[in-house]
Amino acid sequence: MFAFLMEQYLLSLLCWGTFLVSAVVLDQNVIVEVSWLLIYLWKESHTSALSVLPSLVGSPVPSFPEGQWRQIEERELNENQPISRYRLRQLCKFCDVEASDCNGTDTCESNCIITSICASPDEICVAIWRKVNDNNTIETLCHNPSEPLYGIMVENYNNTKCEMRERMSNSGPFHICSCNAEECNDMLMFTIPIGPDPTNNQVVLVILVSLLPLLVLAVLVIASFYWYRMYRRRKLDEWETKKPSKRKGPKGPLDCSDACAIMMDDDRSDSSSTHANNLNHNTEPLPIELDLQVGKGRFAEVYKAKLRQSPSEQFETVAVKIFPYEEYASWKNEKDIFSDIDLKHENILHFLTAEERKVEKQYWLITAYHPRGNLQEYLTRHLISWEDLRQLGASLARGVAHLHSDHSPCGRPKVPIVHRDLKSSNILVKNDLTCCLCDFGLGLRLDNSLSVDDLANSGQVGTARYMAPEVLESRINLENIESFKQTDVYSMALVLWEITSRCNAIGEVKDYEPPFGSKVREHPCVESMKDNVLRDRGRPEIPNSWMKHQGVATVCATINECWDHDPEARLTAQCVAERFNDMDDDLDKLSTCSSSEEKIPEDCSVSVSDDK
Repeated sequence: MFAFLMEQYLLSLLCWGTFLVSAVVLDQNVIVEVSWLLIYLWKESHTSALSVLPSLVGSPVPSFPEGQWRQIEERELNENQPISRYRLRQLCKFCDVEASDCNGTDTCESNCIITSICASPDEICVAIWRKVNDNNTIETLCHNPSEPLYGIMVENYNNTKCEMRERMSNSGPFHICSCNAEECNDMLMFTIPIGPDPTNNQVVLVILVSLLPLLVLAVLVIASFYWYRMYRRRKLDEWETKKPSKRKGPKGPLDCSDACAIMMDDDRSDSSSTHANNLNHNTEPLPIELDLQVGKGRFAEVYKAKLRQSPSEQFETVAVKIFPYEEYASWKNEKDIFSDIDLKHENILHFLTAEERKVEKQYWLITAYHPRGNLQEYLTRHLISWEDLRQLGASLARGVAHLHSDHSPCGRPKVPIVHRDLKSSNILVKNDLTCCLCDFGLGLRLDNSLSVDDLANSGQVGTARYMAPEVLESRINLENIESFKQTDVYSMALVLWEITSRCNAIGEVKDYEPPFGSKVREHPCVESMKDNVLRDRGRPEIPNSWMKHQGVATVCATINECWDHDPEARLTAQCVAERFNDMDDDLDKLSTCSSSEEKIPEDCSVSVSDDK
């Protein structure tokens, strides 16, 4: 009997010694397993020793019948779970709500100095971070996840790290984390690396599928536009190759291809036109160096200038029209008219760009430069031939006709424009001895949106010497926009008279004189022009000698019809252009005066007479 007791005693020492060693070198789960093994062996011999174990493993022994204990032990051993009777309680940080310097980003510590053993083995470690106004607080505690905490259920607690997640409680939003490791709620993690979310991939896929039709449509639109541009460019190239080397005025009805080819070949002999589309509009001021003044009007001064072509030292010669700050309205009106893309024509001054020079307190218009100057200066210095007369007159009529037209040469709708200050000093002579219109400061766009009041407020404008009778007495028919075009036709007739007066085909040629010559002063006023034009029905003289040349006689007949006192009896600019084209057809007969008849369109027929 004594030997048996000694054997049991030594066995007890061996078991408890093994337990103490395992407590030092093994983790908690192994301790529980070892504890269970020791208890199981000890229970077989000393059942009364179980009463000491709860104080060591931290969990009271439930009072189950022995058979039920055996069933629980076998089930939990088969499931590799710790034995329910001997689970250790968790060790957590446990502090009430305390102020914290944790700002809710990255990783921070709770700074709780109290560590507590949870009351139940089922409890886990929890940390709560709140931000109220500018105050941050942290609360650490133990909690049973099967019970609600601040009205919510704790989730994701089978972790060894305390990863903060934002939740909403009855008292407002807060961040909470839970974990199941020793003092794991001391280190709080706000920034958690997140892997790719399959949901996000699905959202991206749905967006891509939704946008696919739009992308396909956009590609089709861009491709169609590109194809159209390439097709149009090929057509223009074909027109360029089909054009004759020496261009004359269009004959008969304008063909779209011919008209567009004319627009593209806008006097390549003149400077600046080749680089017109390369200028940088409305950004930094262009590198322009003013050279010399070539003209001066009521509203602006015109300078010859050099446009630098950086980075090289080459330059283009351009014309710069400079308006003072107080003439902003005139600059803006001319800029707006020039900016109309449908205004582009070989007999309209080629516009490059407009600039506001704030440093100089000036407004600039930059255009092509024509070294021959304006028509008045050219006629003063030169006599012209019949061919020159025909070319100058035809190009002048084509320019006015394009200005008045409601469609472009290619058929696009266009807003008609009236010049309202047509005179020889506002017409430039190009290198090929054709005219181009300039100075649109008083121009008026005959837009359909203009009311009668808008037209009435346009005022009595222009140069008195070239004013039509109805303008002199302020009796323009505002109900009909054609009335404004008829005033331009009257002024054009005076310019045609000036050109004809310097043609050597008329015989003796006098020095240049403006219309009405010495009958009025150099700069006549409106009242003096009323006396000549309205009271006396006066017009510039057409001598009998001019009628000896058949071509000049046709021009004179056209002039008489264009300055008729009745606006509605005047020809249109288009009709004048057609007459000049017919003169071109019969140029040989007209130059020898061998023909007594001309083929004139019925709607633009000419009656040649000696009447002035």
